[in-house]
Amino acid sequence: MIKVGLIGLGYWGPNLARVLNQSQKCEFAACCDLDAKSLEKMTRQYPRVKGFQNPDELLASDVDAVVIATPISTHYALARQALDCGKHVLVEKPLSDRSDKADELAALADKSRHILMTGHTFLFSPAVVKVKELMDSGDIGDLFYMSFSRVNLGLYRKDVDVVWDLAVHDISILLYWVSDFPVRASSFGRSCIQQQRNNDVAFLWLEFPSGLVASCEVSWLSPQKMRRTCVVGSKRMIVYDDTEPSEKVKIYDRGVVVHPPESFGEFQLTYRMGDVVSPNLSNVEPLLVEVEHFAHCIETGERPRSDGRFGADVVRVIEMATDSSWTSRQGTARVGEAAGQKEP
Repeated sequence: MIKVGLIGLGYWGPNLARVLNQSQKCEFAACCDLDAKSLEKMTRQYPRVKGFQNPDELLASDVDAVVIATPISTHYALARQALDCGKHVLVEKPLSDRSDKADELAALADKSRHILMTGHTFLFSPAVVKVKELMDSGDIGDLFYMSFSRVNLGLYRKDVDVVWDLAVHDISILLYWVSDFPVRASSFGRSCIQQQRNNDVAFLWLEFPSGLVASCEVSWLSPQKMRRTCVVGSKRMIVYDDTEPSEKVKIYDRGVVVHPPESFGEFQLTYRMGDVVSPNLSNVEPLLVEVEHFAHCIETGERPRSDGRFGADVVRVIEMATDSSWTSRQGTARVGEAAGQKEP
């Protein structure tokens, strides 16, 4: 059993505590939070767990590994300190708020031969893994485009933009599926509620070396919850809907057939409308699978599916997209310029 400590008992911390307590590979041994009430509540729920208000004290204890679920701005410092203390580290997504910091953490983990893993939980979802298998097998054919929609009413966050909160999920899924890095990325967003603060709606576009293009819509300001992805290939199409209770993945044997021209200048298309199949998926909790994968990698030395290098790549893609983003004000200026008008 690997002794694990949890740092951060806020929104996501209790979920991590639950699966750490359920895991057959981990011993949930310690927890830490600056808030005394949260700490007291956690140690009351798990009486065998030691509570600390100072991360230094937890890291000085006999735990083998730590799970960090604190605000993004603190990820780098806490993960670096944990690695320096000889602990294996699982950091909730994203790995850091800057790619150079994430790269530094990945290099430090490699040098010290400790496991560094990023908590991209969707990479351990049976539905996401199934789509990856279908792509790798060639069943989908050449990938044409993908569209991601991840919207809801809330939860609003003050510490990060909606891209860093929600789009990070879809970017991690996309990079896992295609095993490639985009050559171009851009985004557009707006702050509707928290004026002059963080965008609560954003649209991202990415292009890959193969020609694959992907779009991603994220929002905290939507009338309904949507977690839907459409994958279009030359042979088949896939819809992955994480809000579906049972049939989360549907494979459509549909597409366009191009016929050779029978005469000069003739161009004919027909549409293939085949069966729709929903594969059987295992009913496991991705968060528990993620934690046990972390423990497995510690035991065996195997590189995690979402290791430090992968986590750094996700951060780098977010930076690529947001560095080229236009605010609504800038967008208005550019439209005016295109029309030969000056901004008033």
